[in-house]
Amino acid sequence: MRLHPAILVGLGGAIGTVVRYLLGLAVPGIVGIFAINLSGALILGWLLTALRMRGPDEGRRASVRLFAGTGVLGGYTTYSTFAFGSAGLVTGGDVALGIAYALATVVLGTACAAIGILLGRRFSGAGEKK
Repeated sequence: MRLHPAILVGLGGAIGTVVRYLLGLAVPGIVGIFAINLSGALILGWLLTALRMRGPDEGRRASVRLFAGTGVLGGYTTYSTFAFGSAGLVTGGDVALGIAYALATVVLGTACAAIGILLGRRFSGAGEKK
């Protein structure tokens, strides 16, 4: 039985959100959100590339993408908290740190996604299309 795509995304999102919350308790503040967003970019880059290299976005691969990519990693990473944290630093008087945090998140997040893509290409098992 195939689960409806919205259910896959919702279940994955619930898991990702709980993991993000727990990591946020362990590493509070912008450092935790920074680490969460960078690791999420890395994992998403790897996941989507590995799935794409294994074949078309259908069947089990589409379900994994929806559950793990859109759901888990979508719930795990958080643009709104990142934006709120950046704005809070700027409006709180620490303009340089707010700008540095925003730039570092975008630049390093892009680098992490690129590394994930490279890892996905390297370790995808592309020769074993399923």
